[in-house]
Amino acid sequence: MDIPLPGGGGEVSEDYSPAATVVPFNPPLPLLRAPVPSSSSASTDPMPVLAFRDAASWRAAWEAAEASLFSQCEAGARSGCSITATRKCKPPWWKGLFGGATTDYQERERCEEREMASCLESAKEACIKFSKQKCDAPFRDARIASEGLLENTNFDVWNAGCNKTASGPLSVANSHYSSNPALGGTNYKGSDLLDSLASQDNSKSE
Repeated sequence: MDIPLPGGGGEVSEDYSPAATVVPFNPPLPLLRAPVPSSSSASTDPMPVLAFRDAASWRAAWEAAEASLFSQCEAGARSGCSITATRKCKPPWWKGLFGGATTDYQERERCEEREMASCLESAKEACIKFSKQKCDAPFRDARIASEGLLENTNFDVWNAGCNKTASGPLSVANSHYSSNPALGGTNYKGSDLLDSLASQDNSKSE
């Protein structure tokens, strides 16, 4: 015996089409990093480590993380500054006890705008410093795969199919490390890349 569905008016639903029965899911996000062997000569079966595809994806992830932290910090600071400006510019509670002058709301609005602008300016510098401090250590210690190691991987690493080539100094440094196994083997640290770029800048300035 067919049991009518709730709200169906006694009629049995027979729609079993994909549109009615399949639940769509969002496509998986590309991985920021993929596993690579920790060293090319450590052992026959080295333990893998997570590494960025190349220097360009490492830099892009660093910049995206800093921007996200800064945006969240600034949003929180905006709420805090709004409360602070309101407290600083509201008239004292005792003014209304003795029938004093009425509140000048235009002046109060200008006061809140000044306090808000000053507070946000200070918060902006603090948020920039905060986002850089939080990202500096993790990304300096992060591993970057040697050039070409992850190009034929089955992992979808940071939209690897779009652009697999780093540009400018990052490409030169990435090639330098991949061509010299003694420096990093299958991977190297972000701090090694930064030191390499710094030494290149120093040699050009001399």
